[in-house]
Amino acid sequence: MKSIPSYALYGEADSDREQDWLHWETIQSRSRLHDYRIAPHRHEQFLQILHLTGGSAQLTVDGAVFEVRPSTMVVVPALTVHGYVFSKDVEGIVVTLMERDVRAAGLGDLGAVVLRGNGELSGALDRLIEEADRPGAGHGVAMRALIALLVVAIYRAGRDGGQAGAGSSERSVLHAQAFRWLVDQRFRQTRRIADYAAEIGISPTHLNRVSREVLGASALAVIERRVALEARRMLLFSTLSIKQIGAELGYEDPAYFARFMKRALGVAPGKYRSRVLGFPHHKGEGTPGGETSLGLTRTEKEA
Repeated sequence: MKSIPSYALYGEADSDREQDWLHWETIQSRSRLHDYRIAPHRHEQFLQILHLTGGSAQLTVDGAVFEVRPSTMVVVPALTVHGYVFSKDVEGIVVTLMERDVRAAGLGDLGAVVLRGNGELSGALDRLIEEADRPGAGHGVAMRALIALLVVAIYRAGRDGGQAGAGSSERSVLHAQAFRWLVDQRFRQTRRIADYAAEIGISPTHLNRVSREVLGASALAVIERRVALEARRMLLFSTLSIKQIGAELGYEDPAYFARFMKRALGVAPGKYRSRVLGFPHHKGEGTPGGETSLGLTRTEKEA
């Protein structure tokens, strides 16, 4: 395998379909389709929580291997390379959340952790799923609050000694978290690895090593994915031309930006915009006719 695949859900290529607050399914329903072996892969924008309640699993996280038993929760952030081998009698659920919603809780990035389940963790997860399945008045507010409570429960379980293992040293995780925070703040201004390394206080070589170890990708790949994510949002949710979007993201050469986006999207940015939004493609222009309704669902508007 020349590269680690990036999926929406395992076995489903990244797509532009609308995402709700969360997706959940039983471990059996997905794993049996793949003979109970989930090959190493990663997710661009999703954080997953696996709650094992029966059977067993062998978990691989960034090259480290863990044996997972019932009453265990596994937290896998975006870009973390992970895979599973399940027993055929496995029971439990997998919950997939947008990492941006998890980070909005304000406790910083969650690292990859294997936690011993407890009442607070299980209860927080159950309440979140219940609200997602049966939305009521104030659904958006409730979901944000319940996601925050789940993040707090995970954070407390780790600090209280409930952590059963992790794939990277604490110092590496802290450096990786600092790097991702800096990328979010400064990706428009710089894509130089040396700039980020100097800010963190480590060498560019060490930053690359930490990025690969914890985030599952080189430092440059992490930066470029953040740039591509922002460009994709601007293509879909703004009326700026391709050239203007490139300038907003620090690309002075429109042709270079177009080539970069074609590599990231698989097609030229103008074609991507027209394909997803259903508009005719006008080279170098924004969406035809200026502002348009993007047909957002209620959940997307709240988000």
